[in-house]
Amino acid sequence: MIEIGLETFLREHESILRGRRVGLVTHAAATTLTFVSSVDALLEHKIRVTALFGPEHGFDGAGADGTAIDDATDARTGLPVFSLYGASKEPRAEMLDRVDVLVFDMQDVGARFYTFISTLDYVLRAAEKFGKEVIVLDRPNPINGAQIEGPLVDTGLESFISHIPVPIRHALTTGELARFIAHDFNRKVALTVIPMRGWRRAMWFDETGLPWIPLSPGIPRFETTIPYPGICLIEGTNLSEGRGTALPFEIVGAPWLDGYALAQALNRLDLPGARFRPHAFTPADSKHRGVKCGGVQIHVTDRNALRPVYVGLHVLAACRAQNPERFEFLATSWEGAPPHLDLLTGTARVRAGLNTGEPIDEIVADWETIAAEFRDARECALLYTGK
Repeated sequence: MIEIGLETFLREHESILRGRRVGLVTHAAATTLTFVSSVDALLEHKIRVTALFGPEHGFDGAGADGTAIDDATDARTGLPVFSLYGASKEPRAEMLDRVDVLVFDMQDVGARFYTFISTLDYVLRAAEKFGKEVIVLDRPNPINGAQIEGPLVDTGLESFISHIPVPIRHALTTGELARFIAHDFNRKVALTVIPMRGWRRAMWFDETGLPWIPLSPGIPRFETTIPYPGICLIEGTNLSEGRGTALPFEIVGAPWLDGYALAQALNRLDLPGARFRPHAFTPADSKHRGVKCGGVQIHVTDRNALRPVYVGLHVLAACRAQNPERFEFLATSWEGAPPHLDLLTGTARVRAGLNTGEPIDEIVADWETIAAEFRDARECALLYTGK
């Protein structure tokens, strides 16, 4: 069993917060091994927490994808809860007037477009601007710290879902990301990372001994995170990625798709680590709400062999090939922005290749080079080595 940064901090380093006003950036999934929330754990140790900050989905983790969250007051502690996914994504001066140091404790997914890592940089940026120290309590990358996959972000396609210059699957922990961001963006901020004990780069979350707590309505269980880096790309199309069902990011479909034919087409590709089963579903929310969809469930047969982003592109290509007249790439919700798939992938190259029927292997031809170069670039940030 590993020891997370929060528990190491409370056992060995809590004295550095004595007498200081603490702003805690956290969410419901950040707990101790015994399910004590990070805010309760700090308060039980007589640490003076004076403000709470919540990311996308809110401090309580209940907000829907992309839904703005308002500032609030925590009914139980009486502490102000400042939203970092509402009127502002960066802590403002009036929020930071009441704190001396910011403590960041959040469980992440391990994919670039999951917005918690963008929030991490916005916290570092505000801390630099207003002279606040940042302490990051490290937690595992649930899909391991070894496998890197996907393109970087092209100039002009930076957004809150493609903000950090890392591949889609970056294989860094939250603490390592903080160190990488500070280095790459030259953030002049007093940054301390409290590392985990016992975590190894090849570990998946279920090998850590830690309990999994849902990160949001769309990430209810650890197993969801395994295909997520690829199946999240479905968000950039008019296909359902399973939101509004019990299996978000594990199923894909649309009312006009033939799930049996789709499963056969995908299984013929013999993609490493994945098999596909015909699956019909009716989303209770999001795209195609209340309409029966034909599609597939992605079954992970070997997670170490699986290349989820590569698989996601094959799923997109197969769905488009079955019914090109009904398949669509979606626009982004704000006027003048690039197509949503471009923001997710960080490049227009993927969408352009899919549109012309280019083989997926050609679309991803440079990804191994990108992974090798990033593996070298991230060395400055690594806290854990070996397998």
